[in-house]
Amino acid sequence: MNQSPNDALPRLLVVEDDPVSAAFLREAASALPAMVECAGCLQAATDACKRHPFDLLLVDANLPDGRGDDLLRALRADGIETPALAHTADSDAHTRSRLLEAGFREVLRKPMSAAELHAALRMQLQPCWDDAGALAALGGNPDHVAALRVLLRQELPGQRQRIAEAARVRDAAAVSAELHRLAASCGFVGAARLGEAVRRLRPDPLQPARLQALQDCIDAVLGTSSGRAA
Repeated sequence: MNQSPNDALPRLLVVEDDPVSAAFLREAASALPAMVECAGCLQAATDACKRHPFDLLLVDANLPDGRGDDLLRALRADGIETPALAHTADSDAHTRSRLLEAGFREVLRKPMSAAELHAALRMQLQPCWDDAGALAALGGNPDHVAALRVLLRQELPGQRQRIAEAARVRDAAAVSAELHRLAASCGFVGAARLGEAVRRLRPDPLQPARLQALQDCIDAVLGTSSGRAA
């Protein structure tokens, strides 16, 4: 049986009750490209997640029948571990902290551009490791790729600690220096998601949400097998 070309596309669920915002998010995300389904309330979102799996959730902070963080906690309690991003027009720091504590990987501020949305989605959807890119960078030698990935994983805990300390004392220059070193390393070994997090942070190295995204990507690299590039 032949598969539709759409079968290879990531599947996203947009949870948003405002029709204008929902239309923008649906169209912008579809252009990624991705398959996008929309839900206008917590119950509809819960039903959709139980019908079939999604690769990513994009959830409004406030919905007619509850809050986005309540939805995510309920999904986690049901064993649904789909990565999720929150979006809100609220600039209140408490709202953002509440959403991140609930488990959202990033909080996007509305209104946002399509480019901003695409960058955030790609950050979550791309694989941790890009074997083809690493092999191209290192002359097609999988053993060389594997050895350098081991070295990266050995170096990352120290780099994470130095970045966290520099960010704590608001030393943008020190964070930038660590990001410069990380950018090259990610390219050589095909650490795709981590490399994207570095790229997004470099223009504003003390931006809290992107600093947290970088730390999350470092944790992902340390928590997954680097494997041997095929």
